[in-house]
Amino acid sequence: MQRWRGLDSAPASFGRCVVTIGQFDGVHRGHQATIGRAVEKAREAGLPSVVLTFDPHPSEVVRPGSHPPVLSGNRYKAELVEALGVDVLCVLPFTVDLSRTSPDGFVHSVLVEHLHAAAVVVGENFRYGHRAAGDVASLAEAGRRFGFSVEAMSLQGSADTTWSSTYVRSCVTAGDVEAAAAALGREHRVEGVVVRGDRRGREIGYPTANVEPLPWSAVPADGVYAGRVVRPLGPGAEHLPAAISIGTNPTFAGRERRVEAFVLDAAEGLDLYGEHVGVAFTARLRDTERFASVEELVAQMDRDVERTRELLVGHPLG
Repeated sequence: MQRWRGLDSAPASFGRCVVTIGQFDGVHRGHQATIGRAVEKAREAGLPSVVLTFDPHPSEVVRPGSHPPVLSGNRYKAELVEALGVDVLCVLPFTVDLSRTSPDGFVHSVLVEHLHAAAVVVGENFRYGHRAAGDVASLAEAGRRFGFSVEAMSLQGSADTTWSSTYVRSCVTAGDVEAAAAALGREHRVEGVVVRGDRRGREIGYPTANVEPLPWSAVPADGVYAGRVVRPLGPGAEHLPAAISIGTNPTFAGRERRVEAFVLDAAEGLDLYGEHVGVAFTARLRDTERFASVEELVAQMDRDVERTRELLVGHPLG
């Protein structure tokens, strides 16, 4: 898959293509259906498929300080998109100037002049242009003028839920990582660098990887979870079973909120310091608690590890 940063990265010889447009945060099952349809149409027409997305999140430019929690950073999003068979991922820098572009201006500059779109696939609630003034109807009208077709995909979901990035974020914020996984089609993952912590875990027999999440990461609610540490990131990664704690470590009067993962049955000498890893969440075990003694904490951690082991046996990767 080709990866472009900005429209000027498109080769001069790039011809017509099938484009799908969106933030695609999380690349959840609804996104997968839309992107999959664009890939299908492109293959039928013998054209390349292009996913057009934006960085930073448009809300941060339009309303500074309103950046929502991020379900998938740029690197992980690219990995997920590539797995769907996309030919080109184009990340368009979202600027104040772009936010002020009219719907017609966006179509002409982006879809016609630079990408030479033959077809565009979007969700039925797609909006674009200054103040989100453009919609599917105006996009279809522009397509008739400029010679590209438009297909609007129905929103996807279960019997009682529409899959959306907002919905998945709400699940993650509540600590309902299983509901998040049902909408994503895979476990929710937080990525970051392993940094040095207080090293208390080593002292009590539970050395943990202290993961510093990427900015704006959607970190689940405080609590203890069963999951996996993913390393190195990318195809062919190891998925190491882990018990994961999120919170301030109240037993030791901690104040800093942390993501700490204890890798089960870790090979002797396993050292993750400095590595960029993923922490994938399978199931929530319990709330964060303050224990009266270190001995009580260790006893509970023993139970957490055994419960994690039991849960992961019944949850294959996916």
